[in-house]
Amino acid sequence: MLKRVFVAPDPGRLRLRFAARGVLGISLAVALCGLAGHSLVAAITGGLAALLALFTVTDATVRGQAVTTALLPAVGLPVLGLAAALHDVPVARDLAFLAVVGAGVYARRWGPRGHSLGVFAFMTFFAAQFLHTVPDQLPELYAAVLLSLAAASVVRFGLWCYERRLPAPAAVAAPTGGGRLARITTRQAVQATVGAGFALAAGQVLSDQRWYWAVGATWWVFVNTTSRGETVVRGFRRFLGTVLGIVLGFVVAVPLHDQPAAAAVIVALSVFGIFYTAAVSYTWMMLAVTVMASMLYGLLGVLDPALLALRVGETAVGALGAVLAVLLVLPVTTHSVTDAWVERALRCVHACTAEAAARLAGSPTADPARRVAELESILGRVRLSLAPLVHPFSPMRARMGRARHVLALLDDCAREVRGLASVVADPEASHDARLAAACWRVETAVEALTDAPAGGQRRRTASVAVPQLVEGEPVLAHLHALEQALLELAVPLRGSNRVAVGA
Repeated sequence: MLKRVFVAPDPGRLRLRFAARGVLGISLAVALCGLAGHSLVAAITGGLAALLALFTVTDATVRGQAVTTALLPAVGLPVLGLAAALHDVPVARDLAFLAVVGAGVYARRWGPRGHSLGVFAFMTFFAAQFLHTVPDQLPELYAAVLLSLAAASVVRFGLWCYERRLPAPAAVAAPTGGGRLARITTRQAVQATVGAGFALAAGQVLSDQRWYWAVGATWWVFVNTTSRGETVVRGFRRFLGTVLGIVLGFVVAVPLHDQPAAAAVIVALSVFGIFYTAAVSYTWMMLAVTVMASMLYGLLGVLDPALLALRVGETAVGALGAVLAVLLVLPVTTHSVTDAWVERALRCVHACTAEAAARLAGSPTADPARRVAELESILGRVRLSLAPLVHPFSPMRARMGRARHVLALLDDCAREVRGLASVVADPEASHDARLAAACWRVETAVEALTDAPAGGQRRRTASVAVPQLVEGEPVLAHLHALEQALLELAVPLRGSNRVAVGA
């Protein structure tokens, strides 16, 4: 776990820049709230709004990110008003909270924008419970949210918009059609609502004041998961991160919570940790979240060891609610999700090779580098879907070995594809017919693994001589290594008539 955070590659220092910008944007938002004379509660609300705007808005383009950020108040302010209005009506409040959970998950069918708006709506309702918001506070809180979103936007789109200098990221949609995607999001919305209902009821048994922690745990376990295996692993990681964060909270937050300067520094470090570790370790991210929450409770004057212990119990209840929901309510099997993503990765390898062949043939528009970026994103999803099978606690050792073998070979494919794209980008790259033949062989190998051509007719290469590798021909070397990796993938993938990694 330590290695994953501190040794994980950070190409272009993107995670570092993402985290540093997050701290800058949130600090500016909180500072402006202070200068405007807002209360501590309003400053915390504004800081949370800025955090969500900088963290959860992930549209593929800067313009799309700006539009989504501008839409956040349209969902957040009405939800905040609803939560405040229902503060003293527990039954209506609870039903409204569950409705927000279901709607927030259902909104994922509209892609990154729907996901961001759903998260913002949920967290706005959650924050109202966290801060015990009442209607009289709404004007100040609305002003703080709008001011903080403006501050975050100035930092993200003005002072430090590093995305403008980066190539457009590959848009990786789920490997499903529109109808199937709609069914999946509907299924997840039902699961999340049922899990949150269990967490809400059990959480209120533990505490009639802090029950919302359990609902929050259920919600965040469902984020970025699809199958029951992914959700179970994420629930375990959330609980582990919370426990580690509580231990650190006893060491740091409890002694320093009444020292504003020290508390501000620890909150800033926690925010940095949330942003920096999110992409590589959910456990570490949750540790940072827990420390930040502990310090905020300290600033509000309610922190004590019993409160930290209660957070562990509420988190366990919330994770359990998520796990029970995905196991018992309309479950989505791990292998069905994994199979789809592995096949998507293989088809992307096919597309990368086809682009490389077209580039070698002289096409000015062919760009394998774009496909390489897409492949990297898809492999991230493959790793997430295979996480339950390669987890150290997985009892299925044979499937664990098989899944690890598949991941290693797919990583080999990605490495060779990156090398291939780099070589063919050279304008002096040869147009040797052997290169086209080698590309066709790779495409045929992918088609054999997926049982169908990835667009167009299957290429016939029987009449083409097998390319002979000679020293100094890196393109052929990459293609040969890529073909070998694909042939080896046939062993773990072809146990049946379909691609079936998780079966």
